[in-house]
Amino acid sequence: MRTALEKVREGAATFGRPPGPAAKLAADAAEAAELRAYATHPDVIALRVERVRAQVDRLCWAGIVLGLGFTMTNVQSFAAAGTSVWSLPWLAAWLLDPTVSLVLLAILRAEQVTARYQVRTGAWTRRAKWFTLAATYVMNTWHSWAAGSVSGVVLHSVPPLVVFVAAEAVTDLRDKLTEAVAAAFTEASMRTVPVAADLPTKAVHEPVKPKQRNNKRPQNRVSFSEYLTMAREAWSPGVVVSPAWVRGVTGCSRGLSSRLATTLAAEVQGGDGDE
Repeated sequence: MRTALEKVREGAATFGRPPGPAAKLAADAAEAAELRAYATHPDVIALRVERVRAQVDRLCWAGIVLGLGFTMTNVQSFAAAGTSVWSLPWLAAWLLDPTVSLVLLAILRAEQVTARYQVRTGAWTRRAKWFTLAATYVMNTWHSWAAGSVSGVVLHSVPPLVVFVAAEAVTDLRDKLTEAVAAAFTEASMRTVPVAADLPTKAVHEPVKPKQRNNKRPQNRVSFSEYLTMAREAWSPGVVVSPAWVRGVTGCSRGLSSRLATTLAAEVQGGDGDE
């Protein structure tokens, strides 16, 4: 079905001249109405919230990865304390922080999927997340606590704490954003009014059955005397002559049956009197 905007453009092209102010306003109004219909569609609104949720996920993941990357050097120095550079223990110390960080990232990635479908995880999942975060914090700040450096404690506490807070907040944010998607879709569906096409309605008529022609030839008209003869032949002694009885034996009409019954009854009574 053509839109109002297409009709205006086709009309201007037919007359071979640019549309006037009224036609331009009509085209703008039609285009604005069409744009608003798509902009307020429930799927479009839900898609906008989905995009916001994707942006929140990317930002949180970027902050968590950067924070864990910052803590890697501190954890390596904590694990390689007292070893010579490039020795085997010194090289193996670089594996400690990725070991803890990968477990933490796996838990956060799993919570990202479960939060999307609003599925609650078990207690061990939260314990594992807190343990990995606590281990990262302790290994980052151990040297500062041992040296009694307040500035060192503050400096090395910020990244692990930010990772810890972000890991807890991102789960709740995903859960609430999932509810926001469903709420936005439901609200938009309730406000959206379906627009029906303005088409002329056709009157519906009942099918007319064709009249059947009576091809039968009209039967010959039965006279009064013939009906009376039929009634005489059907009568027997003991039968009460009545219009209903006459109609039953002759098939005549109601008006004629009265006359036939009167005539036949008179004949029957006259015959009985003669005997």
